[in-house]
Amino acid sequence: MTSVVLAAVGATTAVAQPAGDKAATGGKAPAADPAAVRAALERTVAAGAPGAFAEVRDHVGPKQSVAVGKADLDGTPMNANWRFRVGSNTKMFTSVLVLRLAEQGRIDLDKPLRDYLPAGTLPADWEMTGRQVLQHRSGVYDHTNDLLEQQGEETTKAFEERIRNTVYKPADMVAMSVKHGKQFTPGSKYAYSNTNYVLLGMAIEHLTGGSYAKALRKQIIEPLKLKKTSYVVPSKAITGKHVTGYLTNDDRTKPLLDSTEQNGSWVGSAGAVISSAADLDRFLTKLLKGRSGGLLSDASVQQMTTTLPTPTAKVSYGLGLRAIELSCGTVYGHGGIVQGFQTQSFATRDGKKTVVVFGNASNNTSVTQGLTNTLEPAFCSPGPPAAAKTKRSADRSAPTAPAAPAVPVADDTRL
Repeated sequence: MTSVVLAAVGATTAVAQPAGDKAATGGKAPAADPAAVRAALERTVAAGAPGAFAEVRDHVGPKQSVAVGKADLDGTPMNANWRFRVGSNTKMFTSVLVLRLAEQGRIDLDKPLRDYLPAGTLPADWEMTGRQVLQHRSGVYDHTNDLLEQQGEETTKAFEERIRNTVYKPADMVAMSVKHGKQFTPGSKYAYSNTNYVLLGMAIEHLTGGSYAKALRKQIIEPLKLKKTSYVVPSKAITGKHVTGYLTNDDRTKPLLDSTEQNGSWVGSAGAVISSAADLDRFLTKLLKGRSGGLLSDASVQQMTTTLPTPTAKVSYGLGLRAIELSCGTVYGHGGIVQGFQTQSFATRDGKKTVVVFGNASNNTSVTQGLTNTLEPAFCSPGPPAAAKTKRSADRSAPTAPAAPAVPVADDTRL
């Protein structure tokens, strides 16, 4: 896992970019390149994941599903229908719940978030707004830095002692963060912080008078009929058919650690949702359709997809949605890494085409890059990206090896 990179960026609002360019395909989203998708997944497995899969749905023809490798080290084939931990894809769900409260007039995103939290949660002079918290431009320190302490430490004794079984209260995680003080003037830069979304989960509970799990179930899971999505903190188990997640040991000579059963309280409303590829597809499709999708108004979706720059080229961030510029246009969604599980879930702006890619190993940047590189051939027309073409012309002996990563990996790969 990489640490968060801090860099100053402008605070002006950027206009959301359009969906993928369909002019060359008769108005339809570009087709996936199945051979290139499989090759990217195979590279992901070669990098250290037991298995990986990609599900591509354009909602016109049948879904395209490619799975390689194993769902567990017992040899069970990878299954794209099974459940898994989605990590920071959770942030999309949390953002929708907050935007629904904003539509109801129960929260003003441009007023200090502290006004919508239990008294004393944040210091009186912490003025960051709900919008800045959603955008990761709040200046709030990421409490997970304290729990993980250093890159990779969660793969060893510290994971067992602080992550797998320990139950953390949201207020305690926020207090852990507050002790570090404000990191910068709110709105002045982007710095990914899981504590932002823990705070938003607390605001949801404070304003609704119920649990985050109940709000998620009543406002998203049940209306959308998501059959495999749940939030079970502090339970450690994933019920039903599910993929086994493995944490890569810092000492690569040691075996992978089965991290499937773990307490998700340490990330909570920032990263503890369990779901499936089909449910993530349905959620993104309904979300990006706006009012016709039944989740949010068109105006709210426009706010979510209006993005500002991050330190990573071609990657920007809105309100709980990340935008990535591909060769065929900009796609919207999120990534998620939590011990043993990596997921990238993205869609075209109109919600008509979605891609969910997954691998069952973490603490391995090569696995992260392999999965991210799957997005380009999954979304865009057949044929390798420009970097790969350049490599082919210069080196005929390696026709399928890209000279550079096809898609940039976000600087904030932790969770």
